[in-house]
Amino acid sequence: MKIFITGGTGFVGQNLALRLIKEGFDVTILTRGRKMSDKRPGLVITDKGKINYLTGNPAEAGPWQEAVSQHQVIINLAGSSIFGRWTEKYKQQIRDSRINITRNLVAAMTCASTGVQTLLNASAIGYYGFSGEEEVTEESPPGNDFLALVCQAWEKEAFAAEKKGCRVVVMRFGLVLGKNGGVLDKLVPVFKKYLGGPLGSGEQWFSWIHVDDLIEAVVFLIRNPDLRGPINICSPYPVRQKEFSRSLDQALNRPSFFRIPGFILRLILGEVATVLVNGQKVYPARMLAAGFNFKYPRIEEALSQIIKS
Repeated sequence: MKIFITGGTGFVGQNLALRLIKEGFDVTILTRGRKMSDKRPGLVITDKGKINYLTGNPAEAGPWQEAVSQHQVIINLAGSSIFGRWTEKYKQQIRDSRINITRNLVAAMTCASTGVQTLLNASAIGYYGFSGEEEVTEESPPGNDFLALVCQAWEKEAFAAEKKGCRVVVMRFGLVLGKNGGVLDKLVPVFKKYLGGPLGSGEQWFSWIHVDDLIEAVVFLIRNPDLRGPINICSPYPVRQKEFSRSLDQALNRPSFFRIPGFILRLILGEVATVLVNGQKVYPARMLAAGFNFKYPRIEEALSQIIKS
């Protein structure tokens, strides 16, 4: 099976590509700044599968689109990071990067004419907005804040591929935990200096996913073609932010003494601070119903494994 990935040189993408070639898949990574002969550090070619690099900008239509129809599975992980100061210009960049890339991928998919293609399109639990104490599943309605509206528009572009006869899955990721990337890449240095602690009230819900479970979830979705539509990819055991902070303290053996009030975060970070001080309690109902088993469902074991690895 041939798999085409956008965002394949990022934290999740690199880990996913390694896993896919171990499964025997041939992987093409679309990259803006590398030649096809270049090798990304940490990515390897095995006797089971191989990685090809294709140069192109997914935010713009171009010759790269011709390669899309030669792959059975398209995985879209690309989009500007939400963790920047949300000026109006940057918010437009967050939105446009996701919309334009997805639209260009869907335009390149041939689906019914070449056999059914699958689009696994990234999204986020931000789709639901800030749910407070309410547990949300894939059946829950969307929110109406900035990120919720971005996710809705993003998913709409992905589902346009269904009109071509394609199978579409939108993967609503929780906050990703892993080594050398994701949320912990920013938090661990702070906690190691004894400066960490709960953000805001600490009572808000924190819905997360170990990067290894995320990767296995994507493989599971490839292997189970009957699954389609929105899928929550997050631990079945969300925790309150103060519990997450306490578990990270224990994993690092670094007690924390500080709590960072929400208004301080807003002064420092601006509007993006809402992502950290407001919570979501998200449940992966469809993955569990389909029989997916999480290797790291509990925050303590997940953080312990990441820190010690």
